[in-house]
Amino acid sequence: MYWDLPSPFVIDLVVEASAIDHFGHVNNAEYLRWVEQVSWEHSSELGLNLTHYRKLDRAMVVHRHELDYLAPAFEGDRLQLATWIVACDARFTLTRRFQLLRPADGRVLLRARTRFACIALSSGRPRRLPAEFTQCYGSALVNE
Repeated sequence: MYWDLPSPFVIDLVVEASAIDHFGHVNNAEYLRWVEQVSWEHSSELGLNLTHYRKLDRAMVVHRHELDYLAPAFEGDRLQLATWIVACDARFTLTRRFQLLRPADGRVLLRARTRFACIALSSGRPRRLPAEFTQCYGSALVNE
């Protein structure tokens, strides 16, 4: 498997019928859902889940998504989606990259990038990353 960056966090996906649009391939919104799914799973693996977010009154919310759709996926396809944390300024923002592969033919179906901003859950206002976020996310930082 060829990944764009070293040491990815990877989840396996199987394309369900519900992901297919009127054109017979995976709907573009499904890719975004998968990006969110792998982000949460990676955060949990690093030791930060929704319970921690609530306890700390902080959350990482999407500031910007960039998704490059490179090839379609179809019902029944087995896929692998990788993510990396490529920036964490230890103040307000965190950036992830993503790569979606179909191992059967080695095709890269998607490359994406998401920039997150830290907010207080109680107010929705921007807030500094708590030390727990900086430690967990910073420990997973990969150079681009």
